[in-house]
Amino acid sequence: MVRKKGSLILCGAFLFVAWNALLLLYLWGRPPIGRLGEGVGAEPGGKEEWGVDRGKGVPVNLAAEVIRLAEEVEIQLETQKELLKQIESHRAVWARQKDVGKRETEDTKEVKQEVVHQPLKPPLSRKDSEDERDQTQVKNTQKPVYTVASDAKLEQHQAIDIKEDIGEGNKLPTSVASPEVVIPILVIACDRVTVKRSLERLIQYRPSPALYPIIVTQDCGHAETARVIASYGDQVTHISQPDLSDIRVRPEHRKFQGYYKIARHYHWALNQVFNTFSQSTVVIVEDDLEVAPDFFEYFRALYPILRADPSLWCASAWNDNGRDALVDPSKAGLLYRTDFFPGLGWMLLKEMWDELEPKWPSAFWDDWMRQPEQRKDRSCIRPEISRTITFGRKGVSLGQFFDQYLRYIKLNTEFVPFTKQDLSYLLKEKYDENFIKEIYSAPLVKFEDLQQGGSLRGPGPYRVQYSTRDSFKVFARNLGVMDDLKSGVPRTGYRGIVNFLYRGRRVFLAPQEGWTQYNVSWS
Repeated sequence: MVRKKGSLILCGAFLFVAWNALLLLYLWGRPPIGRLGEGVGAEPGGKEEWGVDRGKGVPVNLAAEVIRLAEEVEIQLETQKELLKQIESHRAVWARQKDVGKRETEDTKEVKQEVVHQPLKPPLSRKDSEDERDQTQVKNTQKPVYTVASDAKLEQHQAIDIKEDIGEGNKLPTSVASPEVVIPILVIACDRVTVKRSLERLIQYRPSPALYPIIVTQDCGHAETARVIASYGDQVTHISQPDLSDIRVRPEHRKFQGYYKIARHYHWALNQVFNTFSQSTVVIVEDDLEVAPDFFEYFRALYPILRADPSLWCASAWNDNGRDALVDPSKAGLLYRTDFFPGLGWMLLKEMWDELEPKWPSAFWDDWMRQPEQRKDRSCIRPEISRTITFGRKGVSLGQFFDQYLRYIKLNTEFVPFTKQDLSYLLKEKYDENFIKEIYSAPLVKFEDLQQGGSLRGPGPYRVQYSTRDSFKVFARNLGVMDDLKSGVPRTGYRGIVNFLYRGRRVFLAPQEGWTQYNVSWS
């Protein structure tokens, strides 16, 4: 940073000297004013005197020429004065940055020495006098628009660090003295003023603004929605997607323009989180999601699991079959692995974004995520009871799933202390062994037995077996779970198995034992 500022000052000084040299050459090589435009001067008293312009007979006003020349000199002097002021201001900024850097280096050494000799204290968020610069808005460029840029950064390996990230046109002071990783919440917004409901719950349940900075990224340029977001002040960071233009699509895809814009927005926003804000992870929610009281606790506990197991690629707060009648209210802390990408409140690591970003699709990003080429046999974590619900019927899907499924999803209300639990059972080796044993040791029953229930004893679990795509869809519809498949994977499915409650009994809708892979043609 010091080297960069020094270079700017040397460049400014060089420009100042060069400007004066050019001005001197300009005035020196200027034709004498007695015969302007002819390339030859006129000496007083000679045959060609100052009084007449040869060939035209137009009187030349000596006083006017002198005044004009003086005005030009004055303008040049004012320009030089401004240049000097800029050089002086850069010099002052350089001095301040050098001093701040020196102080931060000393502070970092002191913090690290304290860590060696005493236990860690709760995280403290520190702001310096330069936070006011973060109020700058940048419009109609390919850089983000920041109305507030208060964020916290922590190194991936949980080392204590105090650092300032300086981007072009904006500055993001970061300061957290804690071994805990920062988990930003990225809110995807467009033109729904009801984003207020989502933000209210996020702020209400957020245990620490420093550890969970909320970044609201807005597309669409909707002024009323922007005012709602701005009303939260420094409680959130508001950035705006700069490219609001329509996207050229095939004629038959014109009705899907909204899906193309959403994919573009996601791509831009995730690049901001990982590349501009330099975060190691993020939790993505949309502006029509309401979160549960233990939403932050849930993702805090799953972060190390996601890092430890390469067979996992996301953690989601959503259960696609999370309707009230299909979940066990007494098992709020129960978590599962799923091969189906759920979305609707999900955690992504930077390493995974580095893999996905170069091939990010132009539209339908969520279904693209569910393709085998992206999933690569990896799984997500999902809860028994959802930690998010959607209240937004308005959207590009025109409410096609909202009225039929989404409005009935149950939101968890019981706070579960996940960070105090041992979640290692979710790691693939442990999970698969126990899961397969539990599924295929459950009694195999017919669908009619479940409907009548007279011959069944106890709450289960029971297993219903399907063998074809059609048989799966028939059983799913009759049992009340979602029957669609994406790239052959059923919603909430793990190794082809869908786990839910039916009339108070635990049911596994499962393929035959010995299942090996999904059939993509079932989509």
